[in-house]
Amino acid sequence: MSGAPARKLSPAALTAEAFAPWGDVIETRGDPDRIINQGMCGRFHDLARLDFGDGRAGISLFDAKARALPHPVTMVERHPEGSQAFIPLDGVPMLVVVADDAGGAPAGLRAFLSGPGQGVNLLRGVWHGVLAPIGAHGLFAVIDRIGAGDNLQEHWFDTPFVVAPETD
Repeated sequence: MSGAPARKLSPAALTAEAFAPWGDVIETRGDPDRIINQGMCGRFHDLARLDFGDGRAGISLFDAKARALPHPVTMVERHPEGSQAFIPLDGVPMLVVVADDAGGAPAGLRAFLSGPGQGVNLLRGVWHGVLAPIGAHGLFAVIDRIGAGDNLQEHWFDTPFVVAPETD
């Protein structure tokens, strides 16, 4: 890495509208789409655009150590063969860093901070930071592609980014 100072990113609140270019916010908001199980269960239906190409869906559990703000972003990764969803099992907020693609490299990084009960689904090929629960250890269900072929690309920054809240 170069000796240049880190580039600052300020996290925004995670909303479905703001996050739409990179994926889906997975949450229970409003009334359920369907009432099932003899009226005893509300179903919030089809909350993510899952895409596994020629693979299959797999469910894994990620046990992630706590991170804190300010948080360094030295690399991002993407999964060209399938989407990847992160669903918190213990309500811990997470930092979600995403970027557009500019000719095979990440550009225009954005940072979001999830609220209670929010998960995300990253669309196939979206550049994103690593799983970063903020303030506490977090357990996450991860739904992603299982299959043949290389489904991971990494990009390391010469000059890192730092995600920190806005200051006056």
